[in-house]
Amino acid sequence: MVAGWGGRPQVGEGEAMYGFSFNVVTAVIAYVASVVGSALGLLCTSRARAAVGSERARWLALAAVSIGGTGIWVMHFIAMLGSEVYGTPLRYNAPVTILSMVLAIAVVAVGMFVVGFGERPVWLFVGGAFTGGGVAIMHYVGMSAINLFGEIHYDPLLVAASVVIAVVAATAALWATLYIRAFGAVVIAALIMGVAVNGMHHVGMFAAHVMPHDATSGLTGMTGESLLLPMVVGITFVTVVTLAIVALSPNAREIAEERALQDRIARATHFR
Repeated sequence: MVAGWGGRPQVGEGEAMYGFSFNVVTAVIAYVASVVGSALGLLCTSRARAAVGSERARWLALAAVSIGGTGIWVMHFIAMLGSEVYGTPLRYNAPVTILSMVLAIAVVAVGMFVVGFGERPVWLFVGGAFTGGGVAIMHYVGMSAINLFGEIHYDPLLVAASVVIAVVAATAALWATLYIRAFGAVVIAALIMGVAVNGMHHVGMFAAHVMPHDATSGLTGMTGESLLLPMVVGITFVTVVTLAIVALSPNAREIAEERALQDRIARATHFR
């Protein structure tokens, strides 16, 4: 038997296999979390383009934490809180789960710095590839943290499709942030980035199927609630702090006006 996306077995050939269940409530919450994290990260990216030197680097690092931590990692594990596999509990390896978050932030950071410091349009595609790659790496490393009574197998074509979705949508979101200055563009870009993260996640989950085996011993690891909820709360706190930093900082237009004023003052002083 082969299980569909909902985890319900369907008649088919071969040994018994089951899919991960899908929960609408956690999926919606996960999408909202990814849009919020992406919006903050893209706002930081927009601020970075108006800054120079180390200040730009700090904004880009903050963007990577927002997108990689909240936009990608929190989204994935909120969605996973609503996922089950028929006939087996799920347990999470804590070090691998934390590693998945670190990798997401690190790979997205490479994409942010490439876009933030690259002057040629081609760097947008490189940055989009890294950012989308960060989504995919986080997902599959996070999935490898799951312990259950069975083995997880993937459909390679669907895995490839999930990566393409992440890269294309992430590139589109970065383009909108860099080349359209209106605030609405950031909102639209965040919605697109949310599609990238969630689309990649759900296609990746659809690609996964579990071949169960008998329980020979207890599962190692922590339950989703005991491991993931405290980490989600911690990342949410970081998100709130980031929101405060963005809200209190000048935007690109205000920075440009301040520099123009400083230039006028400097010229006036020079001619005295």
